Parts: sequence; structure tokens; C-alpha cells
Amino acid sequence: MQFASDNTGPAHPKVMEAMLRANEGYAMGYGADPLMNEVHERMCDLFETPQAAVHLVINGTTANSLLLATLAKPWDAIFCTQMSHIEEDEGNAPEFFSGGAKLHLIPAENARMTPDDLRSAIEAQGNRGVHGPQRGPVSITQATETGTIYSLEQIKALTDVARSCGLKTHLDGARFANAMVRLGCSAAEMTTHAGIDAISFGGTKNGLIGVEACVLLDPEKAFEFEMRRKRAGHLLSKHRYLSAQMLAYLTDDLWIDMAQAANAASDRLRLGMAQMSDVHIHDDPASNLFFASFPRAAHKRLHDAGAVYYTWGDVEDGPADALIRGRFVTNWSTSETEVDQFLDILAGG
Repeated sequence: MQFASDNTGPAHPKVMEAMLRANEGYAMGYGADPLMNEVHERMCDLFETPQAAVHLVINGTTANSLLLATLAKPWDAIFCTQMSHIEEDEGNAPEFFSGGAKLHLIPAENARMTPDDLRSAIEAQGNRGVHGPQRGPVSITQATETGTIYSLEQIKALTDVARSCGLKTHLDGARFANAMVRLGCSAAEMTTHAGIDAISFGGTKNGLIGVEACVLLDPEKAFEFEMRRKRAGHLLSKHRYLSAQMLAYLTDDLWIDMAQAANAASDRLRLGMAQMSDVHIHDDPASNLFFASFPRAAHKRLHDAGAVYYTWGDVEDGPADALIRGRFVTNWSTSETEVDQFLDILAGG
């Protein structure tokens, strides 16, 4: 019963098979492998942008930080919510990679920023000349850190605000596929058509070993990104192993199938928990991640039975009826049996 993170799940067998095929013979390094050419073509088709620049890196922190560094000058403010991944979980990497750009935090409702709050934040910056940060890019997280998602209309409203102020918008898509399949839209509808400029297209949390795509829909900044990637030590010499993973991911809609499986497992778990009177589901989750609170005694029962997930509060000591918050994340391999076993123990079985 493993619900700590989708990072804990295995890579899909088709991805492993693709890696073994890529391991045969020789291939040019540093992204010059034939597999990368095919990845680029498929990604351009996916985002309906023939001229898009597509580059692969090993993890989401690198993808977010290099893209934001490419979009932001060192003296800029990067606008994001106070609950964004780049604020909560990336150890100041965006600030480091950008050479000092400042994260300007915007209040979040269910982890989502609103157009009004974004506009207010932008107007509050860039008006002090050399004495304050200048206005830089906007970064939104889709799906968010609490499992909520932005609708297509909400994304477009945010990019409209950014564009009206002359700013670019970055989409942190570590769980891109989970959000997209929930919306029932295409990748281009969630990005290109919605006004997004740069995308961290996640794969690691959705069945890959370790690779994310950095997509710049306007290739004007492509060479700068390449230089930043090289200078940061994130241009892999044996790049074909990244390309092989991403190509397998995009072949026969494997990425969509895995996201649908993860979302379905999350729905089964969340809906089962919601039927229990002493369980409270937080926010309005719609991806493969959600938060729920229930009594300490039930948490202890689950932990003793081997369930693994993160909690905010001491499970071992304190009143048995005290509510403790937990985070529950499913992945493509989460089984119905695993979910049902968890629900049975939670219910006291």
C-alpha cells in the first residue's frame, strides 16, 4: 500500500524495453541521436508548433529552473503561488539557476492563483526603477501541489493578464498528463492555445525512469536555454537514454494510458475515503494526488499494516481522535487490490 508519491512507482515495462533497444550499438551524444529527432517531431506535433524547441533533462527541478532562468533576467520577479512547487520544494534552485531572480508569491485558493491576484502582484512590482525587482515571467503549476487543476479558461485568463503586461508564462507540468486527461483536452489546448510560452513536460512521475521535456514554443530563446543547460552540467553525453524514454512515452499514447490509470486509482481511493464519516477530503482534487484528514487512530492502524504515505502530524503520540492530515498519491501501477486493502483497514477492517 504505497501512496507516498508517484515517484516511488516503477517505470513502465515498455520504457525499460525501449532503454534496452537504445543500448544496442552506437549513437551520437549530446542530443544528436536519431531518437531525439523523432522526439522533437512528435513534441512539435503534440503542441501544434512546428518550430518549437524541445530539450530533455533528467528531473523537474532542472526543467523548471532552466526554463525560468531562460525567461527571467537576474533582477526580475517570477510570479507564482505560495503553494507552487518552485517555492515549496526546489531548494531555491530557480533563484540559483537564474542568477538571483526573486519569486514573488501570490495567494492561492485551492493552490490556484486568480487573474485579479496576478494582476495586483504584477502591478506591485517593477515600479521602483533600479531599487526593486523588474517584472518577469509567470509560472503556474498544472496539476497543482494539492491535486487541483486549472481549467482551460482559467489558464487563458492568467496568460491574458501576463501578456497584457508584456510577460511570458511558464507551465510547471510535472503532472501534465494527469491534468490533461482529467480536462479531456489535448496538450496543445492546455498550452499553445491557452497562451503558454514554455512548458516543463513531466514524465518521471508518470512511469519514466527520469526525464522531463523542456519546451519553448517560441524558439527565440532556444540557444540561450542550450547554453544554460550545458553550463549547469545538465547536458547528458549519453543522451539517447533520455530520448528512448521520452519516445516510448509518446508512442501509442502510453503517457495518456498511464495518467488515466493513475487518476482512476486516485478516484477509487478518494471516493472510498469520502464515504467514511470521519474522513475529510481537502480542496477540490482532480488529478492523482489529494489530501485528507482523519483520526490519529486510523493513521496508526494503517501505518502498522504497512501503508506508506506522508502525514502532517505525529501519528504515534497524542489523542486517538485528533485529526491528522495525510497526502495520498497514486501512480500508473497502483492496483485496485492495493486501494481496496487500504480502504478496508481505514474503515476498521
